[in-house]
Amino acid sequence: MKKNQLLYIALPAFLLGACAIENPKKMEIDMKNDTGDSLGKVILQEKSDGVEVDLKLEGLPPGEHGIHFHEKGTCKRPDFVSAGNHFNPDDKKHGLMHPEGAHAGDLPNLIVEGDGSVKAKLMAPLVTLTKGKTSLFTKDGTSLVITENKDDGMTQPAGDSGARIACAEIAQEKEKK
Repeated sequence: MKKNQLLYIALPAFLLGACAIENPKKMEIDMKNDTGDSLGKVILQEKSDGVEVDLKLEGLPPGEHGIHFHEKGTCKRPDFVSAGNHFNPDDKKHGLMHPEGAHAGDLPNLIVEGDGSVKAKLMAPLVTLTKGKTSLFTKDGTSLVITENKDDGMTQPAGDSGARIACAEIAQEKEKK
């Protein structure tokens, strides 16, 4: 009888090892430039008021830059157009200052230091890492993209922020067997 009980306990644990991590609370993504070099890591963490975006990057042009979540989890160099448009599951207007906005993917601008580094924590209140319409874990994944210029917070469809200069793919990880 004890052998059967052990089998019933071990079986569900084995099955769990082959499944996707359903609701990660925290994940790390690698931000890359247009030549494929890593600029550093971004940590996404589920909080009670959205997803915290913790950036520690180097090698960016100094100044103010737009940063947005995009609708596809593909970062094909050199222009990152493969990332698609801004993540916008609620079909809102673009811009944190727009009265009919903002896209779920809209974030405050980044300020990059003169040495090309940035350390910042941003809050994305309109997205989640859990299941649902605003989850960053879509069927096609999503991405985080940095642009060459600042986002003006109003101009449609993307804030007049210029070319895409860096990208990180966001996809749900599978647990290792």
